[in-house]
Amino acid sequence: MWLHTSCKLTFSVAVPSPFILMLRLRSGAQQWVSSEEYTIRPSVPVIEFTDSYGNLCQRLVAPPCAFSIYTAANVITADQVDKSPGAPFVEVEHLPEAVLSFLLPSRYCESDCFCEMATAIVAGQQPGYDQVKAIENWLRSSIRFAPGSSDTPVSAIEVNNRQWGVCRDFSHLGIALCRSLTIPARLVVDYLFELEPMDLHAWFEAYIGGRWYTFDATQAELRGGYVAIAYGRDAADVAIYNQFGPPVYPITQDVRVELIEECY
Repeated sequence: MWLHTSCKLTFSVAVPSPFILMLRLRSGAQQWVSSEEYTIRPSVPVIEFTDSYGNLCQRLVAPPCAFSIYTAANVITADQVDKSPGAPFVEVEHLPEAVLSFLLPSRYCESDCFCEMATAIVAGQQPGYDQVKAIENWLRSSIRFAPGSSDTPVSAIEVNNRQWGVCRDFSHLGIALCRSLTIPARLVVDYLFELEPMDLHAWFEAYIGGRWYTFDATQAELRGGYVAIAYGRDAADVAIYNQFGPPVYPITQDVRVELIEECY
């Protein structure tokens, strides 16, 4: 399907403030960006770089003023999310080197603390895709989804203790459970068509059968319309913006995803 995505952020900046942004989509196997717009007002010098996970990042210093960032893109993405019941577990010795870092505990995904719990959740499941599907189903039935309830990332341990969270929190716990079973897992920040309420979204991917697969326990069932923005170990790697100096918070954040006619 062809989608038009957009995100507008506005800030009231009191002193010159360095930002690192992560709002540009990138083309890949699951999506193709046909056109994009990136507007910063007032205009300031911007340096773009690619981080260690391949995400497109922009560095700038926002001046003291009402400062706005607007990004938009036309992108084609899959009508349906790929599924592969029975896809096999990949032994560590056969994993690509680029995937190995997604096996390790990270700031918000303390996978070394979840081995016993994860083993119980996936009992009787074939190693690989079926285990991750069992984790997704457990998250959906055991953790209460509370969209908009938190702006601050929390760790998998805290999510498990309190039994509720936003999409990012569901993903952190799912990632920790997967990694505890030696299944590589990563966080994805994205747009999702027909998400309710509309906002930026997060889900997780697990590396099974030689490729990454999508899992999202916040939705009743997986469907098409996912548009990835950034990939990382957890929320510390995929913030849409990092700001340094005296804290500055968005005055407004407007996210939209619209179905469009085919682009040429």
